Amino acid sequence: MGGVADLGRNQVGELGGCSVVFLPGDPPRAGRVAFWREGEPPDGAAEELTLLRPEPATVRALAMPLDEALPVLTRLRAGGGSPSGAFWGAVAVLGLQLVARGRILPGLSPGDFDAWRAGPLEPEDVRRVRELAAAMPPEARAVPVAGSDLLPEAESLVKAFLDAMADVLPRTPAAKAAVGVSPYASMRPHYLPERRSWAEEVTAGLDSGVAVSLRIELPGLAALRDTASWYAYEGGFRVVVQLQSAADPALVADAAEVWGGATGFGADARMETLLTLRRAALAWEPLGPLLSAAVPDAVEVDADEVWELLGEAGRRLAGAGVRVLWPRELTRDLKARAVVTGPDVADPSGFFSADSLLDLSWRFTVGDRRLTPEELDRLAESHLPVVRLHGQWILVDEELARRARERKDLRLSPVDALGAALTGTVEDAGTLVEVEPEGWLATLRDRLAEPENQERVRQPAALAATLRDYQLRGLSWLHRMTSLGLGCCLADDMGLGKTITLIALHLHRQENPGTAGPTLVVCPTSLLGNWEREIERFAPGTPVRRFHGTARDLDDLAGDAFVLTTYGTMRLDAERLGGPVWGMVVADEAQHVKNPFSATARALRTIRARARIALTGTPVENNLSELWAILDWTTPGLLGTLGSFRARYADAVEGDLDREAAERLSRLVRPFLLRRRKSDPGIAPELPPKTETDRAVALTDEQIGLYEAVVRETLAEIRQASGMARRGLVVKLLTSLKQICNHPAQYLKEERPVVPGRSGKLELLDELLGTILAEGGGVLVFTQYVQMARLIEKHLSARGVATQFLHGGTPVRRREEMVRRFQDGEAPVFLLSLKAAGTGLNLTRAGHVIHYDRWWNPAVEEQATDRAYRIGQTQPVQVHRIIAEGTVEDRIAALLAHKRELADAVLGSGEAALTELTDTELAELVALRRGDR
Repeated sequence: MGGVADLGRNQVGELGGCSVVFLPGDPPRAGRVAFWREGEPPDGAAEELTLLRPEPATVRALAMPLDEALPVLTRLRAGGGSPSGAFWGAVAVLGLQLVARGRILPGLSPGDFDAWRAGPLEPEDVRRVRELAAAMPPEARAVPVAGSDLLPEAESLVKAFLDAMADVLPRTPAAKAAVGVSPYASMRPHYLPERRSWAEEVTAGLDSGVAVSLRIELPGLAALRDTASWYAYEGGFRVVVQLQSAADPALVADAAEVWGGATGFGADARMETLLTLRRAALAWEPLGPLLSAAVPDAVEVDADEVWELLGEAGRRLAGAGVRVLWPRELTRDLKARAVVTGPDVADPSGFFSADSLLDLSWRFTVGDRRLTPEELDRLAESHLPVVRLHGQWILVDEELARRARERKDLRLSPVDALGAALTGTVEDAGTLVEVEPEGWLATLRDRLAEPENQERVRQPAALAATLRDYQLRGLSWLHRMTSLGLGCCLADDMGLGKTITLIALHLHRQENPGTAGPTLVVCPTSLLGNWEREIERFAPGTPVRRFHGTARDLDDLAGDAFVLTTYGTMRLDAERLGGPVWGMVVADEAQHVKNPFSATARALRTIRARARIALTGTPVENNLSELWAILDWTTPGLLGTLGSFRARYADAVEGDLDREAAERLSRLVRPFLLRRRKSDPGIAPELPPKTETDRAVALTDEQIGLYEAVVRETLAEIRQASGMARRGLVVKLLTSLKQICNHPAQYLKEERPVVPGRSGKLELLDELLGTILAEGGGVLVFTQYVQMARLIEKHLSARGVATQFLHGGTPVRRREEMVRRFQDGEAPVFLLSLKAAGTGLNLTRAGHVIHYDRWWNPAVEEQATDRAYRIGQTQPVQVHRIIAEGTVEDRIAALLAHKRELADAVLGSGEAALTELTDTELAELVALRRGDR
């Protein structure tokens, strides 16, 4: 499998942008996963696929066997990609979970070949299958059913994929032990029509309306007072068959009552019960007599047979969809808890950067009471399914008994041990168990749980500034984390002074020979000048150089120097930057490495340092994988692998907005991520107030005509399209409508436009600027479209208003000069491209910020606003968001307001999510509401 894993790592980048479809096979393990892309096909594409979108089209695709495709799909699910790639990755994760839980059954394919299938599915599994099917992107099933012009039904295709996974994964020698016949251990198809009857018996009734349980009865249990009386007990166990209606879960009856005519159960209840009992008898042999009984009501068993139900037999029954119900007199309150202990050290400084291991041992409890060594010995030596402890009979799970006998300790790395201490759980043999830290590790957990409530460090004498109280708390936190050998992320709001806090940390670390050393700062190109000026201002005399451009070098590097480089240069020259022993490596605007598979992120991980610090105002922009990427760089291993992180935390938070999962994740990352907002009490009381206003404007008659025509014509095209073509048309529609709302000349791409009098937005902008400029104020005007900014620039120039325009093509030196001119009042109106100017600029002369059009992510808009609303701002800041009323912008404004409420958990995916709306939902979103004007 090493080659398959390598294939997944090497090809995930190449295939990440491809559309993905599953091609079922017979037997199911012969199914394949096909990757194709519009335009240039992926490397190795050798198969032609006919797609229905809605007209037939032929593309070249790379078709991979399922076992080779699975690593790619799971990485696409974790790391992003096309909607269809992420979708089949999510189905693959469900398939892996089903197989891991033993939810597979042997049977025959439609062509009478040996095949495993997924099942039986519990109600929760069925719900997940149906939810996935409902969310299937059109291109994920773009290949029609063989021999027809019909697309496969979504839920059937999902189930076919799960059956294929169930048929591939168990194909090992162990399969023979599970089913007793060799064909089910071989990848080669075996034609077995003679086993059709047997296969139908095994798999029949999986979706029945009756749930079967086995109720264990032990007459006279209360009279047994010790283990000796248990051995002498001859009353026997009785296993009673109990039925529950799937349609009415409150309807429960014994099989004897159903066979006696109990009402409420369907006409097929008896047959479904017998089919289920046949599967159950394969899992637990003592049920065999029920299959020949006139009424399959109960069987007598002995203690050894009951013991089997607490181990593998019980798990096999659960896999067959049969629950075991124990007497109330028996408690299952016996628990094993992991205890983490480490060396007795007075000061753990540097411990987490060492190679030492911590011991994990087991502690057994009944309720809140810990078992004594004698009781633990009694538990380990018992060969009964129950043990008498603390005056009560306790069911002993086979796995717990094994742990009691073996009492085998585990060894954990320091980072793993700290993560276990913070979350309260540890994974052992694939199972999560509670963990309890002891000694200094417990003390450290308590200290880290409240990042800011710790002893302060003094401000370094060499710092030419006075830190604000919250900045001094941030410095103390950074010092504590880095001195422990732990990386961290300072995620304060833009404008709260992350740069000066980091400069203070650098100076503080130079005072100790054990932490002194040069600091490498990796940042966007636009921030090089800002870092250099801030270092010269706040740390005068500290050497600083730019490692950027053709003449870059690291010769004669001072031990206390700052080296500034860009992400692009770092990626190209990582080998040279990896040479020095850095005291710290700082990733500023760390969201630039939010994709852990990017070349930039991989290069950053190769640079060695005694401390790693990420700086960002937006640790999560689109999904929680970005948070994982940042913290896995600062403190490798803390959050586990990306796949396990998504399975345990991110999927729950992003999929269902699970508040409990979000809180568990918060407890884990809180010590490593310090997040303060301007609005937090006591953070920046000197900041003036900020007022945000949505300003609705009416469309002109020209805009109304264009808007309604584009909606009418494009929706008609969308109704006839599917797959990638439909998604493209939706994006085109949304873009066109936003441009029409801005100005007709932008949408029409007029070369010599007449600008005034044609746009409600531009009329409002003129009014706002008239008032602001009359008061001598400065204003930032953000738009996501360069063409629109050029129109505004031309319009204002004709009116004699001094402006300047900063966009992605503006050189670094020119940007710095433009900032100076604005701050000095030479150009009171600053037009800015939202993406190019959303970070890294200090524009506190502006008392007004105007968002001419809306971005899809509120965090991006807030970053742009923070160019003005930041430390150093002395005047109130007014934020104006211009919205064309009654249009798609109106509905998007409502969506953004909701998204802002959830931004701490997960930020949405913007236009990509809207492309999956149904035709009706899309029409509702974009329809022009005349009455709203």
